[in-house]
Amino acid sequence: MEALTLKTDLHCQSCVNKVSPIMDGDERIERWSVNLNEEVKTLTVEGEGLTDKDIDKLLHEAGYAVVGMKEKPFWRDTGAWSRASFNTLNCLIGCSIGDFGMVFYLQAFYPETPIMVQMVLAIIAGLITSIMLETVLLKYREHFNWTLALKTAFGMSFISMVAMELVMTSTDFMITGGKAAFEDPVYWLALIPALAAGFLVPLPYNYYKLKKFNKACH
Repeated sequence: MEALTLKTDLHCQSCVNKVSPIMDGDERIERWSVNLNEEVKTLTVEGEGLTDKDIDKLLHEAGYAVVGMKEKPFWRDTGAWSRASFNTLNCLIGCSIGDFGMVFYLQAFYPETPIMVQMVLAIIAGLITSIMLETVLLKYREHFNWTLALKTAFGMSFISMVAMELVMTSTDFMITGGKAAFEDPVYWLALIPALAAGFLVPLPYNYYKLKKFNKACH
């Protein structure tokens, strides 16, 4: 039985969890394991007729790769786009809870609040809820302790989160004019372009960061 040990761009237990269904589902693989104690994580695979390219192809299905293999053009890595999209979606969910929650609250109970103040408070609330969500995910999915989970979540890309917050809030206010009209369907439909913009604007940056530095936080 052949055994291959390859360097990969896996970086944590969450990454291993993502590739597990793919590796376990390949009939050619008898056993496999990942050494997470090394700076560059190595994947050891035992099976018949497997090559480096076979393993790289399997990893790409989950958005990862064998280090040193010939890479696709920088902006054409579908696996990296998939991972970046998933990361961005998680961030969008966290930001949206605080952002729109604050907007709804202010417009429902304090409609006289100046628009700029509403935007600033919405952005701050969105950043807080995004960090809170990431902290919980890191705690229960990555098994971090609460202190490390909070520190890691707080250290995630503020450039991405702030850009997301700015474009979401700005889009919503441009459509609604900053006026609460809860009985108007247009008021609620404004959420769709706001969320779409909040997802699309930071996505290329998140892809670049992931592809260039292999930094993924979800």
